[in-house]
Amino acid sequence: MFKITLKVPSNLVALSNMPVISEKDNGIIKTVYFEKSPIMSTYLVAFIVGSLDYVEANSSDGVNIRVYTRVGKSNQGKFALDIAVKTLDLYIRYFSIPYDLPKLDMVGIPYFVTDGMENYGLITFTEVALLYDVLTSSAKDKQQVAKVVTHELAHQWFGNLVTMEWWTDLWLNEGFANWMSFLVTDDFFPEWKKWSQFLYDTTETLHLDALSHSHPIQVLNITSGIEAFAMFDAITYNKGALVIRMLQNYLGDKSFQKSLAAYIKRYSHTNAKTEDLWNVIQEETNEPIGDMMSSWTKQEGYPVINVMLTENILEINQTRFLLDGSFDDSQWIIPITLSHGSYDTIKTFLLNSKSAKLNLEDQGNQGNSQNAWIKLNINQGGLYKVHYDDELETRLRNAIQANQLSAMDKFGVLEDYFSFCKANKETLSSFLSLLNVYRGETNQLILKHIGAIGLTIVDLIADAKPELSNDIKLFFMNLLQSPAEKLGWDAKKNESELDVLLRRQIFVTLVLLGHEKTINEAIEHLQPFLSNRSTIVLSPDIKRAVYVSIMQRVNTTNRSGYEFLLKLYRETDDGGEKTLILSCFTTCPDPNIVLESLNFLLSSEVQSQDAISGLYSINRAGREIAWRWLKENWDDKIQKKWSEMALPYVASSIVSLFGTSEKATEISNFFASRNNSSISKTLQQKLNEVMRKERWTQSVKNEFTLGDTLNDLVRKGL
Repeated sequence: MFKITLKVPSNLVALSNMPVISEKDNGIIKTVYFEKSPIMSTYLVAFIVGSLDYVEANSSDGVNIRVYTRVGKSNQGKFALDIAVKTLDLYIRYFSIPYDLPKLDMVGIPYFVTDGMENYGLITFTEVALLYDVLTSSAKDKQQVAKVVTHELAHQWFGNLVTMEWWTDLWLNEGFANWMSFLVTDDFFPEWKKWSQFLYDTTETLHLDALSHSHPIQVLNITSGIEAFAMFDAITYNKGALVIRMLQNYLGDKSFQKSLAAYIKRYSHTNAKTEDLWNVIQEETNEPIGDMMSSWTKQEGYPVINVMLTENILEINQTRFLLDGSFDDSQWIIPITLSHGSYDTIKTFLLNSKSAKLNLEDQGNQGNSQNAWIKLNINQGGLYKVHYDDELETRLRNAIQANQLSAMDKFGVLEDYFSFCKANKETLSSFLSLLNVYRGETNQLILKHIGAIGLTIVDLIADAKPELSNDIKLFFMNLLQSPAEKLGWDAKKNESELDVLLRRQIFVTLVLLGHEKTINEAIEHLQPFLSNRSTIVLSPDIKRAVYVSIMQRVNTTNRSGYEFLLKLYRETDDGGEKTLILSCFTTCPDPNIVLESLNFLLSSEVQSQDAISGLYSINRAGREIAWRWLKENWDDKIQKKWSEMALPYVASSIVSLFGTSEKATEISNFFASRNNSSISKTLQQKLNEVMRKERWTQSVKNEFTLGDTLNDLVRKGL
C-alpha cells in the first residue's frame, strides 16, 4: 500500500494512482495529499505533474474516468474516453470482479517511451496512442487508439490486480492484455474484423519463432532487470496471445471466460504463476490442459503438421517448423481442427503423439466428392502450420479459386505456403503459381498480405536474379492494380473502414513497387493542399502514399520534396504526423538522401521513440549506407539517443536488411567488441535471419525455370 504526498507549483495539476484527499495552498507551492492505495507492486506507482486539460465520464458503476491532455487538445481525448468507459464496463462483466480503484485517469504524454504503461489508476500513453482527431487522424490511428486503450485497461486486472510472480511469467501480463485488446475491439467494432487482423499482426512473430534462436513464452532463469527488458518482445506479446486464443477455441468461449474469472478472483491482490492459471482452468473445466499448455509455453518454436492422403486415410505427423531446415525432435499436444469439403462439420481432436491416421469415411465426406478439399487449422485458430501433399494442395487451390474457403483460411493457406517457400521446402515458382490463384481477391487482409509478400520477393529477386526484377514487379502490380482502381483515391459514401485501411495499404505498396501511374496520381492529390493549406486538409488515409511518392522523386539534385516534408515536420506539433513523415524519409531510393535522413534522426529535433519509425522504413537501396551510418554512430550518438530497451530495435532494423554470410560475419565482428546484453538475443535472431535469406537467395538462383514461370504468369495477368 502507498500513501503519496506531492509538493508542486500551485498552477499545475498533480495526479497519482489514487484520488486527491485535499490540497494545501502555500502560495506558489501547494501540497497535494492522495488516498492510500490498495496493495500493489512498486512498478505500478506513478505520479504526474503538468499543465493539463481533461474530458471525463463515469462508468456504469460510478467510476470516474478522465483523459488528460496538453492544454488545448482535450477534444482529441473523447474517442479514447468513450472506449475506456465501455471497456471498463465490459471487463467488470467479463471477470465478474469490479474495478479495484475509485477513479481511472489516462494521460497523453507528447514523448513517451512506449505506447502505454498500465500504472494502477493512472495509465500513461504516448499521445499518438491516446488522441484521435476526426480531421487529421487516419482509420489506422483510430484502431490503434482502441487497441492500446483496451490493452492497458486489461492490465488493471491481468497485471495489477493479479501480478506475475516473477518476470518468467511476464506473458501472463502482456500476452493476456494483447489477446483481450483484440477480444474487446472485435466486440465493439465487429466491422473491423480484428481477429483477421490478428493473423496478419502475428505473422512476423511466427517467422521469428521459426528461427533457431527463439525463446519459450515462459523464460526461466531471469536474474536481472536488463534480462527482463529483453522479454518485452513479440514472443511474449503475440505468441502469448496466439496460445491463449488457441486455448479459448479449444475450451469454448464460456468455459474459458468462467475459468479466467475464477483465476482473477482467487489470486486478487497477490502474485500468480502460469501453473496457477492452468490449475484453475483444469478445476473449472475438468479438462486436463496443464500438460498440453506447458508444451506450448515451456519450449520454443511451434509445429508444422505434414498431411498426406492415401486413398481414404489421412496421415498426419508433427515436427518443429524451422526456417533453416534443421531437425528438432520437439513435440506438442496440439488441438487439431479439420473440415472436409464444407464448414458444416468441423472435427476437433488432440494430437498428443508424433503422428496419427484418420479414416475419412468415418468422418463423413461433407463435400460429396472424392476430390473435396481438406483443410486443417480452421480459421487459423491453432498455432501450427500445415504442409499438404501435392494432391491436397491442388484441391485447396481449386477451393480458393472457387471461393469455397473463408477469408481466414485463404490467408492461412497463403501464409503457410509462403513460410515453406522461405524455408526452401517449396519453390518460388510454385508459390507464385499459388499467388496467381488469388487474382481478383477483394479481401483487405489478404490483399494487404499479398502486398507485403510482394515487397519481400521483389528484394529477393533483386539479389538472386536481378534480370527478373521488372517482371516480378509487374506481376505484383497486376495483382494489386485492379482492387486499387476499384477503391480509388477518394473516400466513398458508406464505405467500410476496412476499405479505408486497404486504400492506404494498397497505394503505398504500388508506390514502393514503382508503379508510375500511382506515384503521379498521389502527387496530384497533394496539389490542392499546396494551393490552400489553410483550409484544405490532405486526407489522413492517403497521406503515407502521397509522402512516399514525393520521396520517390527526391535525389541529391532534386531535393524539393524532401525539403517540403521537412518543413511540414518542423511546423506540426502532431506526434502522429511527425512519425509518419520520418517513416517516409528513408523510403527514398537515393542513398545520399537516406543518409541525410538518418543523420536527422539523431538530431535534437527528433524524439528517440519517433525516430524508430524512420529506421524501419529503410529500403534495399539504402541498406549499405545505413549500415555504415550505424557503425560510425553506434558508440557515441546511437547509444546516447536510445535507451537499453530500444537498442535491440535500432540494431535489428538495419541488420535485417542484409542476406549474405559475409555481411553476417561483419555484423557479428562489429558487435562482438561491444558487449551489450540488451541486444545479444535480438542480434543472434537477426543474424540467423540473414543466413536464412542467403540460403533462400541461393535456392532461387538455382530455380532455372523461374523466368519462364514468371513470364507466363505476367502474360496471363495482362
